[in-house]
Amino acid sequence: MPIYLVSRSSHFPPAELAEPDGLLAVGGDLSVGRLLTAYRHGIFPWYSHGQPILWWSPDPRMVLFPDELHVPKSLQKTMRKQPFTITWNQDFPQVIHHCGLVRQEQGTWITSDMEDAYIQLHRKGYAHSAEAWEGDPPRLVGGLYGVQVGRVFSGESMFHLSPDASKIAFVMTVLKLRVLGFELIDCQMYTDHLARFGSREISRADYLHILNQGLRTPFQPSPQEWRRPITSF
Repeated sequence: MPIYLVSRSSHFPPAELAEPDGLLAVGGDLSVGRLLTAYRHGIFPWYSHGQPILWWSPDPRMVLFPDELHVPKSLQKTMRKQPFTITWNQDFPQVIHHCGLVRQEQGTWITSDMEDAYIQLHRKGYAHSAEAWEGDPPRLVGGLYGVQVGRVFSGESMFHLSPDASKIAFVMTVLKLRVLGFELIDCQMYTDHLARFGSREISRADYLHILNQGLRTPFQPSPQEWRRPITSF
């Protein structure tokens, strides 16, 4: 199949036309409108510094249904000690910046342009972060961020500066999303790490069906709902 060139408009080819590895299109920009259009059609950007913007829609798709969350016993034991304070949307810019530093070490994909673009998505209410704080005064030691489209939360990246900080932020975010009424967490591509928490692969067709169903009715938790703490798991 051909790899499509994205035009100046926000339109994308159907996700079903992606290459076997998930690559669908190249080019375009990271404007809020284009990013929202992409996520609403099961497409996301993933590229490295020096590359053009690459747009992907893998098949199968790695996902986590909130009710299928599995917390390893060793992590449950750590969580009972409450080593971190977990918040949401308290410091999105620092979370994505730290995620970018981790990815730079690995030679991949959170460029400064992507940081700026997702910060704009956050300011518009479509991108959200979780933060893990440690110590007094509190220090940011872990977190994650992702994008909301309908009742699907597309997780993008996470980081940790203290052991288990990102894992606990992830577990607490899944619980938060379940309380808020999200139906699915999009993990995008398979990793053993995510599989340990109950994530599994489904077909792209099934993913798009769930995504489209969730977009049919308005769904936008308030800032107050996002920031409300969860004290147990």
